[in-house]
Order: sequence, then structure tokens, then C-alpha cells
Amino acid sequence: MAKENINNAPSGGGAAFGAPKIAEVLVRRGVLTEEGMRLAVEKMPQNAGRLERYLIESHSVPTAEMTLAVADYLRMPPISLGHFTPNAELISSLPAGILKQHSILPLLKFGDMLTVAMGDPFDIVALDELQQATGLKITPLVAAEKEVQEVLAHLNASDAAANYSMEDILQSSDDNEVEVGNSTRQEESLEEMLESAEGAPVIRMVNMIMVEALRTRASDIHIEPLEKTLRLRYRVDGDLVERPNPPKSFQAAIISRIKIMADLDIAERRLPQDGRCRIRALGKEVDIRVSVLPTIHGEKIVMRVLDKSSLCPNVAALGLDKVAYEALRFAIDQPHGIILVTGPTGSGKTTTLYSCLQELNQTDVNIVTCEDPVEYQLPGVNQVQVNPISGLTFAAALRSILRQDPDVVLVGEIRDGETADIAVKAALTGHLVLSTLHTNDAAGAIARLIDMGVPPFLMASSMILAQAQRLYRKLCPFCRQELIPSPDILAANHIDPEFFRGATLFAGVGCPKCNNTGYKGRGAIMEVLPVDEEIRECILRGVSSADLREKARKKGMMTLKEAGLQKVRDGVTSLEAALEMTGGE
Repeated sequence: MAKENINNAPSGGGAAFGAPKIAEVLVRRGVLTEEGMRLAVEKMPQNAGRLERYLIESHSVPTAEMTLAVADYLRMPPISLGHFTPNAELISSLPAGILKQHSILPLLKFGDMLTVAMGDPFDIVALDELQQATGLKITPLVAAEKEVQEVLAHLNASDAAANYSMEDILQSSDDNEVEVGNSTRQEESLEEMLESAEGAPVIRMVNMIMVEALRTRASDIHIEPLEKTLRLRYRVDGDLVERPNPPKSFQAAIISRIKIMADLDIAERRLPQDGRCRIRALGKEVDIRVSVLPTIHGEKIVMRVLDKSSLCPNVAALGLDKVAYEALRFAIDQPHGIILVTGPTGSGKTTTLYSCLQELNQTDVNIVTCEDPVEYQLPGVNQVQVNPISGLTFAAALRSILRQDPDVVLVGEIRDGETADIAVKAALTGHLVLSTLHTNDAAGAIARLIDMGVPPFLMASSMILAQAQRLYRKLCPFCRQELIPSPDILAANHIDPEFFRGATLFAGVGCPKCNNTGYKGRGAIMEVLPVDEEIRECILRGVSSADLREKARKKGMMTLKEAGLQKVRDGVTSLEAALEMTGGE
């Protein structure tokens, strides 16, 4: 009786002949029992359409199992689109109406053969329409209808965003999306600006550029005048990504609009300018630091997006390994001494220092900083903007700060011997000093200060901790796939294969969720060198950076390369990304 119920199951749609056989396949494959199928069919409403779709929507059969069952019945290869990166150029060359209407996703074109994934492989009419429209021979594969629709929807959304930025922006009326204001004066709403500005389309275009930067978690926005185009690029997770270019005819208007927002001189086009503004969009408030540089084709603008919500609230949130966390935690708990954070530009030094400051920021602690420029404005912290043109250098600011009864002093960067000397002496006179330095590793920070003229005995007495750091790209959790590392790569980079024994390594593939990069977000790895009695003695004896580094390693310090490989072992990043960042360490 159960068998009869299954064979008489309604199908609907274009699969009137398919569903009963599909039911048999599902039972044969052990996905459902005959009794389970009978109950599902009895509960199925008369207007539910195809049995396959009903079984998926009612959670009676997993989507993947249904795809395999349909492929088994039709003797067609199945495909999962979870890790598939669509070819946007191929898709755009085919009739969009047919693809969307029939849930067809083009996968590959080779000669006159077109391979497609079909959400409804029973729809023979769709294949005929596509073949007639393209003149190609169609090879269909079976895919989950939901997966096909999600990929097509993502592509349509991307196309809509691109078209909006280039074409439809002139008709856009969503003027309330962003509010803009200068950080040093009362904020004014977008509506007020629109009343006083004639170029409303330009305002919407600039707003769209900034909103898109927030959506993609970009750290920088680059607007670059070229000879015949105006190039727009975002720095996302450390890499520059090109976006659809704004019209060249809007170049002057866009640059003027950004200058107005940053309170810069729109008439000055021959000299570099720096400014900042604040915007509110997508439910958050961020500061934008603007740098204008004259080039031969016009003024190039780089806007640094400073999102305070991305700061770590304390040291624990930095995600350090146990040894590094305990060393840094111990260092910031000291009443006096100097802590140095080193690394190249864009390695997250400021974020680390601000995380330390936020933990130290208590009502009974007086914190004063001197920075160039002030990146994030922290409540309760006295922040001084260095201005060399007016004579307020790091050294001059630091001298004045020491007369402000500080407990904690942050020096944005130690650039010269005078600043280094004052910072070290401040650390010796009862202040906790935090600063940054440009060196490759933690041990190199000590040698660098000595090269600047700080005597080794002062260094040994004042230094608490030196730290080097880099930012690594995190693998996208939605599309990463297992990878067996090449022995040649391991040998070339002097990596012991035993280090990865028992671990599963992954590589980035790319999917719509990570913009087909394979990576999503960044994290910090750190090389933390605590200065104890043995290290102090090494500094006094004037040992080299290499010997100091080796001594610290024997005492448990993890180098940048080792910290990066540990992240690979943990499955957080790929071997390629780790070597890209620390291969030369």
C-alpha cells in the first residue's frame, strides 16, 4: 500500500513524471523509509507543487540528498555550488531572463559546449530555450535550486551596486543614508548640506563610495585620477580591490566635495593637504582621515576609515597566545618603564596600543598621548596632535606632557634621538611609556634605540617589553578547503613537516561571502620579548640583535614566523598567507 502511495504521489510543475521515481530513489538510497515517505506524501498539501521541493522545504530530506537523488534518477552528474566561484563575464554574456526564470547557472564554456547547473533539471523547455538563444550545445548538471538562486541573486546584487554607482546614482533619492560632519565642529546632517550644495548627484556618489567602504570593511579608499579615467579602489583585508570607476567628468566635483567634508581648502590644488571628517552610516559612526596629494592628472585622495568599534576593548581581545598575553598583561601592569610595539606601516601597532590604553583607562589614571595624527578619539584620554609646522614636535610635546602629571604616556612614534632620550628618561622617572618603532622584529627595537643614541645602561633599566607584530588574513569559513602542503614549499621555507603532523591545513578558495578572495577579516600575530634580568644583562653587554633574539627564543619567545605557522596549524589562515607575511623572518 505504501508503494502505491509513493507511485501516485503528486508532482506538479514540470516534473509530473519525475516525482514518483524520485520517491523510489530516495527510499532505495535510504534517505527515507517507505513509511516515512508515505507520511510525508499524506501531509503534503494539494497546492504544494513538486514533491521534491516540498520534501526539502518540510525538512524531510536534506537538500544535498535530494540533489544526489535527482542526479541518480536522471543519470546526470551532480554539483555542489558551496565552493563555486561564478564567472561573471560568462554569465553576463548569456540571456539573463532565461537564467533567472529557469534557475540556470552557467559554469563553463568550452568551444561550442556550455556546461550549466540546473536547479530544476526536469525543465526540458529551459534547455531548448537556452540552446536556441545561444546556439551552443548545453550540458546540464544537477544542483540544489536554492544554491543556484543564491549565486544568481548575489551576482544580480553586485551588478545592481555597480550600475548604481555608475548610472543610476543620478536618479537616487536615498539622501538620508549618510550623515557627515567635521570632527572639530558641530555635525551637520546630509539634508542641510543638500540645501547648500547644487551638485546633489555628486554628494550621493561620494556617500555611496563611503557606504560601500563600510559594507566591505575597507580600511582605505583610494580615488586616483588617471589620464582618461578616475580609478576607485578599496583596501580590504590588506589587499587593494578595484571597484567600478566613477565618471571622469565627475573628478573635480568629487574631489571638491571630499575637501568640503574634511574642511580643506578647495581652491588649493598645488600642495598636499590633510584633514578629517566624521560620518554616520549603516548604524555606526566612523572617522575618515583624508589625505590629498597633487599628481600630474589631478589630486589623488586616500581616505583612511577609522572605525572605533573595531578596536579591541582590552588586551585579552587581541587573541594572543598564552605566553604573549601573559607577558603583555604583566608589562602594562607595571608602574613605570617603556613598552615598544614595532612593525611596518599597517601592521596594527596603533590598534594594539589603543587596546592597552583602553584597559589602563581608569578614573584614577592620567593618560596623555602625543600622536601624528590622532587616529581614534578615546573618551577619558588626553590626546595631543603633533604639529611640526608650528613647532609642536614629538619631543616638544613630550616635554610638556611630563609636566602634566601623567601616569601613562603614549608616544605615537619614536622618530629621532631626542624623542627616544626623553621617552626613556620619562620611563625612568616613574611613568609608563608606550610607543612604536619601525623595526622588523622585537630584538631589533632595542638595537634601534641604542643606534639613536640611548645608552645601553638606560635601555636595560627602562625597557619592560619589546613586541613585533604583523596582520594575517583569516580564511573564509564558508569556502576554505583542505590542503596538503607541498614538501618543496616546506623545504624552501625551512619548515619541519613534523610541525603539521596531525593537523588539518586549509587554503582559501573564494565564494560570494568573501568577494571570491578566500579570506575574510584579519588578525594579529605577535613576537613578544619580555625584558627580564638575563635580557637586561645581554643589553648591557651590547650583544647583537640576532643573539638577543636567540636568547629570547630559548626562554620561550615565539617568533613571528612560528606564530604565523601556529595559526596555519590551527586552521585560521593558509600556509600561503602566513609565508606571504613572515616568509623572510
